[in-house]
Amino acid sequence: MKIHHLNCISTCPLGGRLMDGFTRSMVERGHLTSHCLLLEADDRLILVDTGMGLRDVHDPRSRISGFFLGLVAPDFREEMTAIRQVERMGFDPRDVRDIVLTHLDFDHAGGLDDFPHARVHLTTREREYAEQQKTWMDRQRFRPQQWSTRGQWHTYAGSSGEKWMGFDCVRELESLPSDVLLVPLHGHTHGHVGVAVRSEGRWKLNAGDAYFYHAEMDAVRPHCTPGLRFYQWMLEKDRRARLDNQKRLRELRRTHGSDIDIFCSHDVLEFERLAGRSARIPADRMRADTPRSRATVDPRWSPDVPPVHRRPGDDSFDDSRSRPH
Repeated sequence: MKIHHLNCISTCPLGGRLMDGFTRSMVERGHLTSHCLLLEADDRLILVDTGMGLRDVHDPRSRISGFFLGLVAPDFREEMTAIRQVERMGFDPRDVRDIVLTHLDFDHAGGLDDFPHARVHLTTREREYAEQQKTWMDRQRFRPQQWSTRGQWHTYAGSSGEKWMGFDCVRELESLPSDVLLVPLHGHTHGHVGVAVRSEGRWKLNAGDAYFYHAEMDAVRPHCTPGLRFYQWMLEKDRRARLDNQKRLRELRRTHGSDIDIFCSHDVLEFERLAGRSARIPADRMRADTPRSRATVDPRWSPDVPPVHRRPGDDSFDDSRSRPH
């Protein structure tokens, strides 16, 4: 299983340094990632979350609530959508046959429309609660306008599964390799999960929005920026479960740190450490995130040149065939 790290449209929240911890001042907009994974299996591509998609970029007001457009001001760049990064890495988007969602917030599920053929994996509780649209905040964060592929959704009960590294009810996903697991991490939403992926003998756990800031995983002095602490409080569905799961993630890092990398969806430092590039640069602009692809993208590349798609797991692909000489 080969892993590529994609930032599928950053958000720029009010509060600057109070949110991300590194922006120069509090009056500037901050910078948070939408950290997604593209998994290269033998016969398919698998996305873990989608970030925001093409329709969000082209018509955000019809898709995303005015509340969140004002609060987090997404950096709507088409080149940062998952589908454009998949294409410009040389893959055929139709090879994205499965999408695994940590949860249904607008900044995690906005790209579902771009992969209408893909089967979508999520928990039953997440789907049922999001569809109820119970509260004002639910209606701002869970956006049915992004759910045109609901007929492709496949859900999983949270009460079944196996033990895994101290977590209960961890399960494999139907038709997917056993190297991809759903890990219950409820609290941020009722059906929120992490997604664990094993690659080259080591696990990577995308903890989604179980936490927001890298220092929350500090075993000695866990802490968070004031802005992100408030943001998590504003959105949490079960505070006790959220904090308990953060504690369990810290313990997992302490006891199994040599076997697993844990990261969340929105921390820029974590993304850049794992991806090896700036969070402001799409995957095609630098060397691929795994050793499989050794060529950088030719600056003369043009979207008008018919692509020669590489197949998942094809180590022999030569992408120079799809570019002008």
